[in-house]
Amino acid sequence: MKMFRNFLPLFVCMAFLGAGNLAGQATNNSSSYDDLVKLFNDWRAFESSLVVDGVPDYSKEQMAKMHQELKTHQNRLNAFNTSGWSIPQQVDWHIIRAEMNGMDFNIRVLKPWVRDPAFYQTIWTYQSDTPAHEGPYNHTIIDLWQYNFPLSKSAEKDLTKRLLTIAPLLESARTNLTGNARELWIGGIINIRGQASALEDLQKETAKSGRKLKNAVKSAHEATLTFIEWLEAESDKKTGPSGIGKENYTWHRKNVHYTPMSWEDEVRLLKRELARAHASLRLEEQRNKHLPPLKAASTPEEYDLWAEAAVTRFMKFMERKNILHIKDYMDATLRDHKGRFVPEEKRNFFRTAMHYDTNTLNAHFYHWWDLQRMEKMPHSSPMRRGPLLYNIWDSRSEGHATGFEEMVMHAGLYDSDPQIREIVWIMLAQRAARGLGSLYAHANEYTMKEARDFHVKWTPRGWMREDLDLLGFEQLLYLRQPGYGSIYITGKYLIEQLMAERSTQLGDKFNMADFFEEMDATGLIPVSLIRWEMTGLDNEIKELMRE
Repeated sequence: MKMFRNFLPLFVCMAFLGAGNLAGQATNNSSSYDDLVKLFNDWRAFESSLVVDGVPDYSKEQMAKMHQELKTHQNRLNAFNTSGWSIPQQVDWHIIRAEMNGMDFNIRVLKPWVRDPAFYQTIWTYQSDTPAHEGPYNHTIIDLWQYNFPLSKSAEKDLTKRLLTIAPLLESARTNLTGNARELWIGGIINIRGQASALEDLQKETAKSGRKLKNAVKSAHEATLTFIEWLEAESDKKTGPSGIGKENYTWHRKNVHYTPMSWEDEVRLLKRELARAHASLRLEEQRNKHLPPLKAASTPEEYDLWAEAAVTRFMKFMERKNILHIKDYMDATLRDHKGRFVPEEKRNFFRTAMHYDTNTLNAHFYHWWDLQRMEKMPHSSPMRRGPLLYNIWDSRSEGHATGFEEMVMHAGLYDSDPQIREIVWIMLAQRAARGLGSLYAHANEYTMKEARDFHVKWTPRGWMREDLDLLGFEQLLYLRQPGYGSIYITGKYLIEQLMAERSTQLGDKFNMADFFEEMDATGLIPVSLIRWEMTGLDNEIKELMRE
């Protein structure tokens, strides 16, 4: 990779401690990087071994068995002596460690198969803009968006087989779901209702399909409705908290997601960003008060015209300002995700922003470029070729997508239309507010309603409303997946820190487009590991290994 040709010589003389030494592993001089790849393949096969005949087993006995066997894989990993390995190879060791810690944490603390009915949602109708579905999810997800209707014979056979796993999975869920997390329980019912609705739509979509598929859809739909009835009947018995607590939260962030921050650190940062966003918005409004009010697109035709022009403007700006090295797929990808016109009363927070200028979200849609790179330019490392498990990609994926919104604003994207800068600050305030709400919810200091109310109160201009589905969806997701609500801001901060350190190292040789190219080349991995690989600075990793 380009980054190693340029900078590895700078650090050859530095006495880096290997990942093995950092962890206090036993010496095993025969352990090679090829052995690590073998371990990775064995680990991933083990992680997916819960699925038997298409149906995963999340029973108490099976999960206890998995937890015990996990230790064997962790011992194999800890036996490596990575002294003398390249930094990228040591980073790969840490990726495997993070994933194994993810399974350990899920079994010990999060227990979504015990506490979270939404874990058993199998039907998904849309593609996530991140490397994998956000939040904990079961091993037999059916992504309907991957099927082309009307179905071919082979696709119909495949979908039939997969739909037939839903009924036994939901039947086992009624035994497994013994937890007492009330708000996860109540919120999870909404997810399962969504599955029922999706299956009703699928029944219409497959009305002319073969008998076996139609029966499979009917079976899945009936099982889902029965499951909803059971969840509702059990809901009054659920009285316990849903947050995991500050100590567990901090362990999870540091040992699974490699985010070098505690619960308290994140609260301080998000409070600062919330205040900065509100203050900056007021200053922008003061500067722009002589301008006429912003006008939103009022018709489908106007929206489409503006959206197409916005992509053209955005791509020309990226190239002219040398912010990115432009790739063939970038322009078309943004046009594919330009959105559509939505009546004002039905616009959620992000749709509201896009109806003023779709570039406010085009910057965030760096996500879709990430997915294109994963497909078109798979990483040379097997550990980084696909999505990391347990959402471990979140600081890079969500953090950079959020940070890029503000970066392109500061670089001048909205100089000719300064009122759009106000929207960027509104989006930052919204993300800081929802992140703080989620932090307090995990500390069990806020109920879900209090987290939502905080989210609404601190989002400017009333753009986040109680009557919009997005509000409940976001706060429930963040309760289900610790740290996801705050990572938009904490990940953004870590990437800003990385840019500051990298530019200081390079001085006059720093080039913005090269920086992002170098960062993208490391893959969708925790920013702390990207930092080590790009700068050679390993202090964060050493500190995390002491936790």
